[in-house]
Amino acid sequence: MDLCPSVKNILLLDSEGKRIAAKYYSDDWPTNTAKEAFEKTVFTKTQKTNARTEVEIAMFENNVVVYKFVQDLHFYVTGGEDENEVILSTVLQGFFDAIDILLRGNVEKKEALENLDLILLCIDEIVDGGIILETDATTIAGKVASHSIDSGAPLSEQTLSQAIATAREHLARSLLK
Repeated sequence: MDLCPSVKNILLLDSEGKRIAAKYYSDDWPTNTAKEAFEKTVFTKTQKTNARTEVEIAMFENNVVVYKFVQDLHFYVTGGEDENEVILSTVLQGFFDAIDILLRGNVEKKEALENLDLILLCIDEIVDGGIILETDATTIAGKVASHSIDSGAPLSEQTLSQAIATAREHLARSLLK
């Protein structure tokens, strides 16, 4: 058993079980077909539950899955069978709350698809390589929402669009000299 809590995947599915965003950190599902089959199984087994007010917990294929439904979105976090459910629940709640902040309370499929870049950045801020980095929604949303381009910040701390804009700015300056 690892000393550090870890996550096997984070999923965001729509009300039909189709993937909106997913990030896998485990080799338990080596192919895209295996990943889609797992998503379908999890969705099918959880869709009839009432996970709209609180986080629910279930066991699937020797994995602990915590999940929550909001409007037409289904949020899932999966961990190993020995993983602490409370920690996984905290990760899920942090993920949901950060998205709620970023989408200004309008957590639905259309808005999620329009802001998919923010959702993927959110997942990256929460978990890296399966290791849980952050669970505080305000901190996560703050890091993701920092869209003000600071060309003095190191490239490793900029989003891709910020890094491209910084590079474009540097190129323009060098051409104008």
